Amino acid sequence: MKIGPNDILRFVLELFAFVSLGLWGFLAWPLPWPGVLIGIGAPVLAILVWALFRSPKAVFRLDPFGKAIIEIFVFGAAALAWWDLGQPIVAVVFAVVATASGVISGRRELS
Repeated sequence: MKIGPNDILRFVLELFAFVSLGLWGFLAWPLPWPGVLIGIGAPVLAILVWALFRSPKAVFRLDPFGKAIIEIFVFGAAALAWWDLGQPIVAVVFAVVATASGVISGRRELS
């Protein structure tokens, strides 16, 4: 399969989502506990879910609808994390870019 610009964008969006969840855990919750636990646990959970269900070499194969649900869950959580941190512009821009990229990817996958 050929790697295109949207594939690269999607990879960057994934990394941004995982980092966003970690930042949210450390910044939105009191330290040391539960901030450290959530700061480490939230991105680990998101990475685990992504690896099991959404990655190109996923353990469990899902149809395009199932993949979209996982993607909405992870990217939506990252957008909500930015909103909770008081950064609504980052949240909205991330959500719009992730949605547009997901639609492009989904259309390509269904064709």
